[in-house]
Amino acid sequence: MRTCCIYAVRMPSAPSPAAPAPDKQTDKQTVKQPPAAERVYAHVKQAVLERRYEGGTLLTEGELAEAVGVSRTPVREALLKLEVEGLIRLYPKKGALVLPVSAQEIADVVETRQLVEEHAIRKAVPASPALIARLTELLAKQKEQAAAGDLAGAAVTDRCFHAEIVRSGGNEILSRLYDQLRDRQLRMGVAVMHAHPDRITKTLTEHQEILDALRSGDAEAAVALVHRHVSWFSNLARGDVR
Repeated sequence: MRTCCIYAVRMPSAPSPAAPAPDKQTDKQTVKQPPAAERVYAHVKQAVLERRYEGGTLLTEGELAEAVGVSRTPVREALLKLEVEGLIRLYPKKGALVLPVSAQEIADVVETRQLVEEHAIRKAVPASPALIARLTELLAKQKEQAAAGDLAGAAVTDRCFHAEIVRSGGNEILSRLYDQLRDRQLRMGVAVMHAHPDRITKTLTEHQEILDALRSGDAEAAVALVHRHVSWFSNLARGDVR
Protein backbone atom coordinates (compact mmCIF):
# COMPACT_ATOMS: atom_id res chain seq x y z
CA MET A 1 0.00 0.00 0.00
CA ARG A 2 1.38 3.35 -0.94
CA THR A 3 1.11 6.25 1.45
CA CYS A 4 1.08 9.91 0.43
CA CYS A 5 3.17 12.46 2.30
CA ILE A 6 1.54 15.88 2.56
CA TYR A 7 3.72 18.92 3.07
CA ALA A 8 2.74 22.46 4.08
CA VAL A 9 3.69 24.81 1.27
CA ARG A 10 4.32 28.52 1.86
CA MET A 11 4.05 30.97 -1.02
CA PRO A 12 6.34 34.02 -0.78
CA SER A 13 4.56 37.39 -0.60
CA ALA A 14 7.11 38.98 -2.92
CA PRO A 15 9.85 37.68 -5.20
CA SER A 16 13.15 37.19 -3.46
CA PRO A 17 16.50 37.30 -5.24
CA ALA A 18 17.92 34.54 -3.11
CA ALA A 19 15.34 32.47 -1.31
CA PRO A 20 16.79 30.46 1.59
CA ALA A 21 16.95 26.70 1.31
CA PRO A 22 13.93 24.98 2.92
CA ASP A 23 14.46 23.63 6.41
CA LYS A 24 14.45 19.84 6.04
CA GLN A 25 13.58 19.29 9.68
CA THR A 26 10.51 21.53 9.36
CA ASP A 27 9.40 19.64 6.23
CA LYS A 28 9.64 16.31 8.05
CA GLN A 29 7.51 17.60 10.88
CA THR A 30 4.70 18.54 8.47
CA VAL A 31 4.29 14.97 7.20
CA LYS A 32 0.92 13.75 8.38
CA GLN A 33 0.67 10.44 10.22
CA PRO A 34 -2.04 7.90 9.34
CA PRO A 35 -5.22 8.18 11.42
CA ALA A 36 -4.95 6.76 14.94
CA ALA A 37 -7.26 3.79 14.23
CA GLU A 38 -5.14 2.80 11.22
CA ARG A 39 -1.98 2.89 13.33
CA VAL A 40 -3.53 0.65 15.96
CA TYR A 41 -4.88 -1.71 13.27
CA ALA A 42 -1.47 -2.01 11.60
CA HIS A 43 0.31 -2.50 14.94
CA VAL A 44 -1.96 -5.29 16.16
CA LYS A 45 -2.28 -7.05 12.81
CA GLN A 46 1.46 -7.14 12.22
CA ALA A 47 2.07 -8.43 15.73
CA VAL A 48 -0.55 -11.18 15.31
CA LEU A 49 0.74 -12.26 11.90
CA GLU A 50 4.33 -12.38 13.15
CA ARG A 51 3.23 -14.18 16.35
CA ARG A 52 4.46 -11.46 18.70
CA TYR A 53 0.85 -11.64 19.91
CA GLU A 54 0.32 -15.40 19.91
CA GLY A 55 -2.97 -17.26 19.84
CA GLY A 56 -4.65 -17.17 23.24
CA THR A 57 -3.19 -13.77 24.19
CA LEU A 58 -5.70 -11.36 25.75
CA LEU A 59 -5.13 -7.78 24.62
CA THR A 60 -6.62 -4.85 26.56
CA GLU A 61 -7.61 -1.47 25.15
CA GLY A 62 -5.46 0.31 27.69
CA GLU A 63 -2.31 -1.64 26.84
CA LEU A 64 -2.78 -1.10 23.11
CA ALA A 65 -3.54 2.59 23.53
CA GLU A 66 -0.33 3.02 25.52
CA ALA A 67 1.74 0.94 23.07
CA VAL A 68 0.66 3.00 20.04
CA GLY A 69 0.28 6.32 21.84
CA VAL A 70 -3.42 6.95 21.17
CA SER A 71 -6.70 7.14 23.10
CA ARG A 72 -8.97 4.15 23.59
CA THR A 73 -11.55 5.22 20.99
CA PRO A 74 -9.41 4.42 17.90
CA VAL A 75 -8.32 1.19 19.60
CA ARG A 76 -11.94 0.03 19.71
CA GLU A 77 -12.39 0.93 16.04
CA ALA A 78 -9.29 -1.03 15.04
CA LEU A 79 -10.25 -4.08 17.09
CA LEU A 80 -13.69 -4.23 15.50
CA LYS A 81 -12.07 -4.38 12.06
CA LEU A 82 -9.65 -7.11 13.17
CA GLU A 83 -12.55 -9.14 14.57
CA VAL A 84 -14.29 -9.02 11.19
CA GLU A 85 -11.08 -10.37 9.62
CA GLY A 86 -11.10 -13.31 12.02
CA LEU A 87 -7.86 -12.53 13.83
CA ILE A 88 -9.33 -11.68 17.23
CA ARG A 89 -12.53 -12.10 19.26
CA LEU A 90 -13.81 -9.23 21.37
CA TYR A 91 -15.02 -9.73 24.93
CA PRO A 92 -16.80 -6.65 26.34
CA LYS A 93 -15.06 -5.10 29.37
CA LYS A 94 -12.29 -7.70 29.13
CA GLY A 95 -10.40 -7.13 25.91
CA ALA A 96 -9.61 -8.91 22.67
CA LEU A 97 -8.50 -12.53 22.46
CA VAL A 98 -6.03 -13.39 19.69
CA LEU A 99 -7.52 -16.42 17.96
CA PRO A 100 -5.15 -19.37 17.47
CA VAL A 101 -4.70 -20.99 14.07
CA SER A 102 -7.16 -23.90 14.00
CA ALA A 103 -6.75 -27.29 12.37
CA GLN A 104 -9.84 -26.63 10.23
CA GLU A 105 -8.43 -23.32 9.01
CA ILE A 106 -5.20 -25.04 7.96
CA ALA A 107 -7.13 -27.76 6.10
CA ASP A 108 -9.30 -25.18 4.30
CA VAL A 109 -6.31 -23.07 3.24
CA VAL A 110 -4.39 -26.12 2.02
CA GLU A 111 -7.34 -27.29 -0.09
CA THR A 112 -7.80 -23.85 -1.64
CA ARG A 113 -4.08 -23.44 -2.31
CA GLN A 114 -3.90 -26.80 -4.07
CA LEU A 115 -6.79 -25.93 -6.36
CA VAL A 116 -5.42 -22.52 -7.28
CA GLU A 117 -1.68 -23.19 -7.40
CA GLU A 118 -1.77 -26.45 -9.33
CA HIS A 119 -3.94 -24.81 -11.98
CA ALA A 120 -1.74 -21.71 -12.05
CA ILE A 121 1.58 -23.49 -12.43
CA ARG A 122 0.27 -25.59 -15.27
CA LYS A 123 -0.71 -22.36 -17.07
CA ALA A 124 2.71 -20.87 -16.28
CA VAL A 125 4.49 -23.38 -18.55
CA PRO A 126 6.30 -22.35 -20.67
CA ALA A 127 7.50 -19.83 -18.11
CA SER A 128 8.48 -16.37 -19.28
CA PRO A 129 12.04 -15.11 -18.66
CA ALA A 130 10.54 -12.41 -16.41
CA LEU A 131 8.85 -15.01 -14.17
CA ILE A 132 12.02 -17.12 -13.94
CA ALA A 133 14.06 -14.03 -13.04
CA ARG A 134 11.57 -12.92 -10.39
CA LEU A 135 11.35 -16.37 -8.76
CA THR A 136 15.15 -16.64 -8.77
CA GLU A 137 15.34 -13.27 -7.03
CA LEU A 138 12.78 -14.25 -4.39
CA LEU A 139 14.46 -17.58 -3.71
CA ALA A 140 17.81 -15.86 -3.17
CA LYS A 141 16.16 -13.40 -0.79
CA GLN A 142 14.48 -16.19 1.16
CA LYS A 143 17.79 -17.99 1.55
CA GLU A 144 19.36 -14.83 2.97
CA GLN A 145 16.47 -14.36 5.40
CA ALA A 146 16.66 -17.97 6.54
CA ALA A 147 20.40 -17.71 7.11
CA ALA A 148 19.86 -14.56 9.19
CA GLY A 149 17.13 -16.22 11.27
CA ASP A 150 14.45 -13.84 9.97
CA LEU A 151 11.56 -16.32 10.05
CA ALA A 152 8.84 -13.68 9.62
CA GLY A 153 10.61 -12.23 6.59
CA ALA A 154 11.16 -15.68 5.09
CA ALA A 155 7.45 -16.42 5.49
CA VAL A 156 6.53 -13.23 3.62
CA THR A 157 8.93 -14.08 0.79
CA ASP A 158 7.57 -17.63 0.69
CA ARG A 159 4.09 -16.23 0.09
CA CYS A 160 5.41 -13.87 -2.60
CA PHE A 161 7.11 -16.77 -4.41
CA HIS A 162 3.82 -18.62 -4.82
CA ALA A 163 1.81 -15.47 -5.54
CA GLU A 164 4.10 -14.63 -8.47
CA ILE A 165 3.30 -17.98 -10.06
CA VAL A 166 -0.43 -17.45 -9.60
CA ARG A 167 -0.29 -13.93 -11.06
CA SER A 168 1.69 -15.14 -14.07
CA GLY A 169 -1.43 -16.92 -15.35
CA GLY A 170 -3.06 -13.56 -16.09
CA ASN A 171 -6.36 -14.42 -14.37
CA GLU A 172 -7.14 -11.36 -12.24
CA ILE A 173 -10.10 -12.98 -10.48
CA LEU A 174 -8.00 -15.98 -9.47
CA SER A 175 -5.19 -13.70 -8.33
CA ARG A 176 -7.55 -11.71 -6.12
CA LEU A 177 -8.95 -14.91 -4.65
CA TYR A 178 -5.43 -16.07 -3.85
CA ASP A 179 -4.54 -12.70 -2.33
CA GLN A 180 -7.45 -13.10 0.10
CA LEU A 181 -5.51 -15.98 1.66
CA ARG A 182 -2.37 -13.90 2.22
CA ASP A 183 -2.85 -13.09 5.91
CA ARG A 184 -3.75 -16.65 6.80
CA GLN A 185 -0.82 -17.99 4.78
CA LEU A 186 1.61 -15.60 6.42
CA ARG A 187 0.43 -16.43 9.92
CA MET A 188 0.61 -20.16 9.26
CA GLY A 189 3.99 -19.85 7.59
CA VAL A 190 5.49 -18.14 10.62
CA ALA A 191 3.85 -20.68 12.92
CA VAL A 192 5.30 -23.56 10.89
CA MET A 193 8.80 -22.13 10.91
CA HIS A 194 8.71 -21.65 14.68
CA ALA A 195 7.24 -25.08 15.39
CA HIS A 196 9.39 -26.84 12.77
CA PRO A 197 12.65 -24.86 12.41
CA ASP A 198 14.12 -27.58 10.19
CA ARG A 199 11.31 -27.06 7.66
CA ILE A 200 12.86 -23.91 6.18
CA THR A 201 15.70 -25.92 4.62
CA LYS A 202 13.23 -28.29 2.98
CA THR A 203 11.11 -25.36 1.79
CA LEU A 204 14.10 -23.79 0.07
CA THR A 205 14.95 -27.10 -1.60
CA GLU A 206 11.37 -27.54 -2.85
CA HIS A 207 11.22 -23.97 -4.15
CA GLN A 208 14.41 -24.64 -6.11
CA GLU A 209 12.86 -27.82 -7.55
CA ILE A 210 9.73 -25.92 -8.60
CA LEU A 211 11.87 -23.24 -10.23
CA ASP A 212 13.95 -25.87 -12.06
CA ALA A 213 10.79 -27.57 -13.38
CA LEU A 214 9.49 -24.24 -14.67
CA ARG A 215 12.84 -23.43 -16.25
CA SER A 216 12.90 -26.81 -18.05
CA GLY A 217 9.28 -26.47 -19.19
CA ASP A 218 8.10 -29.68 -17.46
CA ALA A 219 4.50 -28.88 -16.56
CA GLU A 220 3.66 -32.26 -15.04
CA ALA A 221 6.72 -32.23 -12.81
CA ALA A 222 5.93 -28.68 -11.71
CA VAL A 223 2.33 -29.60 -10.78
CA ALA A 224 3.50 -32.67 -8.84
CA LEU A 225 6.09 -30.62 -6.95
CA VAL A 226 3.59 -27.92 -6.00
CA HIS A 227 1.09 -30.55 -4.85
CA ARG A 228 3.70 -32.19 -2.60
CA HIS A 229 4.97 -28.85 -1.33
CA VAL A 230 1.54 -27.49 -0.35
CA SER A 231 0.22 -30.83 0.96
CA TRP A 232 2.83 -30.88 3.70
CA PHE A 233 0.81 -28.24 5.55
CA SER A 234 -2.09 -30.69 5.82
CA ASN A 235 0.00 -32.64 8.33
CA LEU A 236 -0.46 -29.71 10.70
CA ALA A 237 -4.24 -30.12 10.56
CA ARG A 238 -3.87 -33.31 12.57
CA GLY A 239 -2.70 -31.40 15.63
CA ASP A 240 -2.42 -27.98 17.21
CA VAL A 241 -0.09 -25.36 15.81
CA ARG A 242 1.98 -23.76 18.52
